[in-house]
Amino acid sequence: MQDVEAPDRAATPEPRVKRRKRGRILKVTGLMLILAALGVGAFIWWNLWGTGFAARAAQNDLRAEFQPRVEARIPLEAPEPAVKVPGDAVAIIRIPAIEVDLVVVEGTGTESLKKGPGHYTDTAYPWDDTGRVGIAGHRTTYGAPFWSLNELRIGDRIVLATEHGIFEYRVSRRVITPPSGILPSGAWVLDQTEQPTLVLTTCNPRFSAAERLIVIADRVE
Repeated sequence: MQDVEAPDRAATPEPRVKRRKRGRILKVTGLMLILAALGVGAFIWWNLWGTGFAARAAQNDLRAEFQPRVEARIPLEAPEPAVKVPGDAVAIIRIPAIEVDLVVVEGTGTESLKKGPGHYTDTAYPWDDTGRVGIAGHRTTYGAPFWSLNELRIGDRIVLATEHGIFEYRVSRRVITPPSGILPSGAWVLDQTEQPTLVLTTCNPRFSAAERLIVIADRVE
């Protein structure tokens, strides 16, 4: 009787074992992709909406403390030099055309802008007789205070309510500049002016910092 050589099992892996191993790899890979997608989604949600909750809470606290001071109307006779404390309330900005009614804080640093629009510390204050008041605001995060700034038109009202009085402005110009804020004329948007003026700045387009959207307004009596 002729011997029959037995097959070499080690040299020929069973297809079932291969399929199981491949299935486990696919499951682990799929789970990792799902977790990555959830992480990206959570990050986007927080930036677009979650930060808004934090900004609203900060605004509520600021308004509760600052509104009584606005209503009290502190006389401006021989005022003390403004104390530039980042994050403190400076004014309430109201822009009826785009339904903005928010507390403006001192400073344009990261922490200040998380609370709301921020006053450029080296620019004038609303109660000054000369100079340009500069205010910056987020367009997409932390409540997106300047989301609709592009909708402002010439003549639209902007009101700054402060503890030293209420000051009204009318939009005179809207322009888009490089991130540097240099106007087509070569001037800088925060250059001070002889007459009392106001400039609002934000990123442009939405979800990008490639440009700056600038709104300039003149104070009216």
